Amino acid sequence: MDVSIKEDSLRSEALDVVVQLLFELDEKRELDDFYDRICEAVCLQTSMERAVLFLYDAERRLVLPAGSHGVYREIIAHGYGSLEETPIAQRALAEDRVVETSDFASDVPARYRNLPGITKLTCTPVAAAGRWLGVIFADRDGEHFDLTDGERSTMHALGRTAALASHVREVTRQLERSHRLSERIDLAREVHERVTQRLFGVSMALGSDRPLADDDRERCVAEIEAALGDLREALIGSVGSSLMELQDGGLRAELERLGRQYKMLPLVVDWREGVDVPESLEPLAVSVLNEALRNAEKHANPAEVRVTIGERDEAFVLEVRNDGLPPAGEARAGGSRMGLRLASYEALQRGGMLEYGREEDRWRVRLVLPSS
Repeated sequence: MDVSIKEDSLRSEALDVVVQLLFELDEKRELDDFYDRICEAVCLQTSMERAVLFLYDAERRLVLPAGSHGVYREIIAHGYGSLEETPIAQRALAEDRVVETSDFASDVPARYRNLPGITKLTCTPVAAAGRWLGVIFADRDGEHFDLTDGERSTMHALGRTAALASHVREVTRQLERSHRLSERIDLAREVHERVTQRLFGVSMALGSDRPLADDDRERCVAEIEAALGDLREALIGSVGSSLMELQDGGLRAELERLGRQYKMLPLVVDWREGVDVPESLEPLAVSVLNEALRNAEKHANPAEVRVTIGERDEAFVLEVRNDGLPPAGEARAGGSRMGLRLASYEALQRGGMLEYGREEDRWRVRLVLPSS
């Protein structure tokens, strides 16, 4: 009887925590902090002592850490994975339940099988409405344990709460993109009307049979320059960034992470001495770097992929070359490289340029951006 009352009390406390976390979704706070709170709740409401929440990053096509409790951030900052290499996550998501394992040789990626101080691990699905968004790993700081039904129920509810938060973030992003698109359409309509009026006046003047007076010629030149200015304003003003969010550490940290991710790529980094990446340029540089390495892995078989970070004429330069292209005329089927096309547009908006294509027997991606 006492055991039943205690379990009911624990369930009530867990429900209070879930409700409180759901209310926090409406508060002005960072979602990353919210994910930390989810992990903290896992540990406070169960016998777990350490927890890490991983979410799928569609831009990087990887599962990356989003929150933690009881674990040094330095340890998990460079963690990553995929569903294919993590059978325990596959089972937790497919069966929609909390899974436990001590069989690390079969259930976790090889690079994490020998982590010290872990004897048993739980995996909680972060999923809702049939959408698999991530997982929460937790343990009891190296001690053996057996979860109770109440603990499984609590962890499962917290996983659902994390899924809701992730969905809220995605909906917010979609609304922001929709708002930017609406702004672009309004701007395009306004610019179209201004440019049309200017060019119509110029065409009327140039279509006249009589010779143009000097004043009319100067007025036509001024109107054309003003029209070009309107078009330039439209290009710069339509910035709706499609760039991925930066992880801690910027471009240097991303290079280290990508080196671990693409272990099959012979990556060589040449970061020129004294070169710093302006903070405003890092998102674009990181996006281009990701696309270049992803394409190298997918479409080439290189003996070397060289990444060079340097400066030239007061401009930041990022260059990625791989030597894995087949001879000209035997080109391997590739993708549309839509990511690089979008990045080219971003580079133009910032007064720079992005070049990519074959250069003799190599494929080169080169980003040049004004440093100031």
